[in-house]
Amino acid sequence: MSRIAATFEALGARGRKALIPYVVAGDPYADATVDIMLAMASAGADVIELGVPFSDPIADGPVIQKAGERALAKGIGMPQVLAMVRQFRATNQATPIVLMGYANPVERYGVDRFVTDAGVVGVDGVLVVDYPPEECEAFAASLRASAIDPIFLLAPTSTEQRMRHVARIASGYVYYVSLKGVTGAGHLDTAAVAVMVPRIKAFVKLPVGVGFGIRDAATARAVADVSDAVVIGTALVQLLESRTRDNVAAAAGDFIAGIRAALDS
Repeated sequence: MSRIAATFEALGARGRKALIPYVVAGDPYADATVDIMLAMASAGADVIELGVPFSDPIADGPVIQKAGERALAKGIGMPQVLAMVRQFRATNQATPIVLMGYANPVERYGVDRFVTDAGVVGVDGVLVVDYPPEECEAFAASLRASAIDPIFLLAPTSTEQRMRHVARIASGYVYYVSLKGVTGAGHLDTAAVAVMVPRIKAFVKLPVGVGFGIRDAATARAVADVSDAVVIGTALVQLLESRTRDNVAAAAGDFIAGIRAALDS
């Protein structure tokens, strides 16, 4: 059983929902990411999505785009991201780490090399936004062979055929994009999420995490009521960009603790 599957199983046994924060590797400080990750894990994050910086992040809104630009300007690429995971694992062996990003950095690094190195450092899942499931069955199989869960996006426009395809090759969890748009959009419709999640579950027998548009404890709690996991990124990235190096990790931990308390209340 993968670390992600074990985490969701343990949460389910306790009647809890997963909290999955997203941060961009290397932002806002190149040497702070591991501290931020450790603080979030200690504060109640169940899985951490670590964004791989890329110059053309088509699914991301301006907040995450700028975070990626800042990280790239600091020289953060795939080797540095994998080194961060290795450093995190030296302290924390329990919290699953999912790398989230785009095809270009993976292919520039070398797909086979990426899969091997990600497995060695302790990556648990990989979500490549612009790898449609129909075109990456071999990649998904390679990930699973290295004990890494291939994770895929579903959206309000996803067809039953797309859901069936994801069901066949995905593992860990699926990420439901709760709205039509980019990360950080503010028009989350929790009623629509409540309708869509059961539709997904009719085809995909995995936990469903919901992201895009979740900005605070209230929306997180509303989404948790109708899903298995809450993914929160833009609000966290925006919070951290204004913090100093000395307090950025504590700020991340405080934010996650507040969301965790809301989910558990």
